Amino acid sequence: MSDMQTPEAGRWTGGIHLLPVRVYYEDTDFTGVVYYANYLKFLERGRTDALRTAGVSHNDLWQAEPRLGFAVRKIQVEYLVPARIDDALGVETRFIQARGARMTLAQRILRDGEVLVTAEVEAACIDADGRPRRLPAAVRDAFARLAGPF
Repeated sequence: MSDMQTPEAGRWTGGIHLLPVRVYYEDTDFTGVVYYANYLKFLERGRTDALRTAGVSHNDLWQAEPRLGFAVRKIQVEYLVPARIDDALGVETRFIQARGARMTLAQRILRDGEVLVTAEVEAACIDADGRPRRLPAAVRDAFARLAGPF
């Protein structure tokens, strides 16, 4: 099993990538509720592992010439229900669109099927100088292969 296919990296089913996440003490505020900014970390992990399990490695993109990476350009988040310490969550990620230097993804964080957080993320592909670059073929191919509805 390659490092891209480990259970810890989640799995793709019907166009949706699901990453399991456990809420630890470090993720919460003094009331035991997940601190709002930590949901962004969960979402980032979901996006990273969705790409990784689709065959797109951040490290490989950065080591190639030209060096490429992704920068979040825009994110819209709705916090619907709080998560608490020890909760077992699932981060769902779905590819929506890939065009030019941008990709758009829809994400949800769930607990036992209940939607806690929704997000739509637009990320731009940039080079080492921070300039936009067309999405690599591997990313466009992953979108074409795995795009699916929630």
